[in-house]
Amino acid sequence: MHYLAHSLRYQDMQYRRCGRSGIQLPAVSLGLWHNFGGTDVFENGRAILRTAFDNGITHFDLANNYGPPPGSAEENFGRIMQTDFKPYRDEMIISSKAGYYMWEGPYGEWGSKKYLVSSLDQSLKRMQLDYVDIFYHHRPDPNTPLEETMSALDLIVRQGKALYVGISNYQADDARKAIDILQQLGTPCLIHQPKYSMFERWVEGGLLDVLEEKGVGCIPFSPLAQGLLTDRYLHGIPADSRAALGHFLKAENITEQRLSQIKRLNDIATARGQQLAHMALAWILKDQRITSVLIGASKVSQLQDSLKCLEHTQFSPEELAKIDAILKEA
Repeated sequence: MHYLAHSLRYQDMQYRRCGRSGIQLPAVSLGLWHNFGGTDVFENGRAILRTAFDNGITHFDLANNYGPPPGSAEENFGRIMQTDFKPYRDEMIISSKAGYYMWEGPYGEWGSKKYLVSSLDQSLKRMQLDYVDIFYHHRPDPNTPLEETMSALDLIVRQGKALYVGISNYQADDARKAIDILQQLGTPCLIHQPKYSMFERWVEGGLLDVLEEKGVGCIPFSPLAQGLLTDRYLHGIPADSRAALGHFLKAENITEQRLSQIKRLNDIATARGQQLAHMALAWILKDQRITSVLIGASKVSQLQDSLKCLEHTQFSPEELAKIDAILKEA
């Protein structure tokens, strides 16, 4: 079936300015961390990507090691770019990253110029692209000078392999230093991708202030705390859930206290006329410093459901106070 994008795809999505740049991102972006690799059903991933684009999601976020196996998410995305999305390339923001382990030997992870440049070259081949829109350093490297890592990002832009660069998982102080170095090099930092959810709020301790001051966008990942902030865990741990399988979310992290918090947050969501997942996404998007929220999806219906978070993003002071009181119990 030849793919033709939906003619009204831009009608309902909200777009937000990314820091002080010229780029606007959809309020909801799609991450390909899970469900798009070589061990997943290709046509399912393809259907999710088509549905995303048909609903105004223009930003697709990958990394060199996404799979499994590592690299396979980019390969699959590249195939779908060729068959479905090629005519729409200029309507899309495609990102990739390097920083975590990708290949053997001393140049296969962290933050050296050698690794970052090589990794992006590999990513472009896998995705069959001439350039990515955003290239991130995926995590700070304690053993490589920040100047080297940032000069690699600057080089990549000057080579035309990326239009913009970003950082991910950097704490406030290191983020500030990285942003300043990039500014001096003449390649401003576009965006930061941190882990942020109702249950993981470290970014509020300074990082969001730095990003606002420096005019850098923010796109949180794991906004639903690996599925905890959904209705899946209201009645215990389902057999097919991430917690049961032990991937990234461990069953022992789901304590009685955590389940109690989830249930009370769910009560607030219900009173708002929302599901818990919608409220959790809307809660992040309420902050104007957030450019976009990065969601995953294992099926088309899940993606369509997540977009409902945009229907009700306002919170009363009372609601925020109640939510805060619940979250502070941790």
